[in-house]
Amino acid sequence: MDTAAHSLDQEACYRAVLTRDARFDGRFFGCVKTTGIYCRPVCPARTPKRENMIFVPTAASAEEAGFRACLRCRPETAPDMGAWRGTSNTVSRALALIEQGALDEGDVDALAGRLGVGERQLRRLFRQHLGAAPVSVAQTRRVLLAKALIQESDLSMAEVALASGFGSVRRFNETFQALYDRPPSTLRRRTERPSEGGVRLSLTYRPPYDWDAMLAALAARGDAVESTVWRRDLSREIDGAVGRVTATPGEPGRLRLVVEADDLRALPGVLARVRRVFDLSADPEAIARDLSADPLLKPLVEARPGLRLPGAWTDTGDDAPSDRLDDAALSERAERWRPWRAYGALHLRVAGIAAADIMEMDDDRQAA
Repeated sequence: MDTAAHSLDQEACYRAVLTRDARFDGRFFGCVKTTGIYCRPVCPARTPKRENMIFVPTAASAEEAGFRACLRCRPETAPDMGAWRGTSNTVSRALALIEQGALDEGDVDALAGRLGVGERQLRRLFRQHLGAAPVSVAQTRRVLLAKALIQESDLSMAEVALASGFGSVRRFNETFQALYDRPPSTLRRRTERPSEGGVRLSLTYRPPYDWDAMLAALAARGDAVESTVWRRDLSREIDGAVGRVTATPGEPGRLRLVVEADDLRALPGVLARVRRVFDLSADPEAIARDLSADPLLKPLVEARPGLRLPGAWTDTGDDAPSDRLDDAALSERAERWRPWRAYGALHLRVAGIAAADIMEMDDDRQAA
């Protein structure tokens, strides 16, 4: 087991699997040594014996260790989570680039150069936080996106291969044959039919989610929002394709998308940008736990636990979005909010509390 796996409490993970505790969905994956399959904690299959299971932090670390994704609980539908989020800005930035296809055509050395670190340092950080090498993370991203497209969209297998970042249909077929001992077409549970009206699929997130607040914030900044539907036109210059993406909240834990693009190779980058715009990778439990240590924020977080940060469609910032702070007047107090300073500022803004109000409260408290 690697360093990242050792950082997990293996016994606590097994207890979560025994109770199928949804709070841990996406936080780790269980690998079954007797079957070679890895599952989400909420998998409905019979729980294996403890001695037959090891637990790893990411799907990539499971696949790198030789395990294949369960076809029942579908790890590709787990919330995009990880206890490392907010602890490594370099890893966060690297993942954002990988999600946009940085390793589909480039190599790890070039990726490290874009991040301003050495290749060995980047590999070490990935091992530490994700339990897998960057190339394994990229490969897993391609495979899990392909599985989602096979089971949720109406794309042909050739279109799925193109849209998920595989260089060729042959490579796509060979990868699935090696991982699942079957061709990718057998994973489709219905008859393939021509795609109509763009690619339809869903992105997952961890509830709660304050959709009213998010859609209002997006509309206020000028995004195209009508009722609960958000739209954006795609451009060749930014997105690598011309078309449109439409998003609307689905059942709890899912954002439904329709992506119309004249070049399906742009799909991974578009999905990564949508995830950023809607802050789908946020960990509300970790944010609430850490921010609630501040007595000023505790009641605000409890009142609005589903607040998310509206993200930019294009983001080149060096700081993690969760830790950015625009209000310099809050900087001293906000040090205790790291790595969630931006969320702390958001809760204050939504509650109508300005930095001057906080200083006045502190003065009154000291005077008393």
